[in-house]
Amino acid sequence: MFLRQLIGECFALFCSVMLGLAAGAVWLVPTVYLRRPLPWLALPAGWLLAIAIRQWVHGRRWHAAPFAVLATLVASAYIRVLVSAVNISAMTGYSLVEAMRTAGLPMLLDFARISLSPADVAWSLAGAALAAFTAWREPRRSARTVD
Repeated sequence: MFLRQLIGECFALFCSVMLGLAAGAVWLVPTVYLRRPLPWLALPAGWLLAIAIRQWVHGRRWHAAPFAVLATLVASAYIRVLVSAVNISAMTGYSLVEAMRTAGLPMLLDFARISLSPADVAWSLAGAALAAFTAWREPRRSARTVD
């Protein structure tokens, strides 16, 4: 029984990280379209990630809240890495995948760290707090009417 729970928790952790990466990739679309960083999108991203994790990944709120916080922080970090890759791509004329492959993960992480501002950190922490609060709350039960 313990092994089954451990495997379930590891799978929930994996799903949370993957949802965070997917949210970061979706977050890139309006960021590139508007050509400026949108750190305030951490709030709706955290809210949506918390709902998704609570509904489909882990139903217990003691476990769903940390997973939602992790997914939000992963999304916030991943968008920084992706924006760094987009900037390198624009400067060099390479495609996005080529720029990511040429730069490598250490350089992308360094550029993401350099471009990080205190406001970005504050928005990310606010999104993580909203994700924890949303995942902690009891989901609403909808009353079905039978006709």
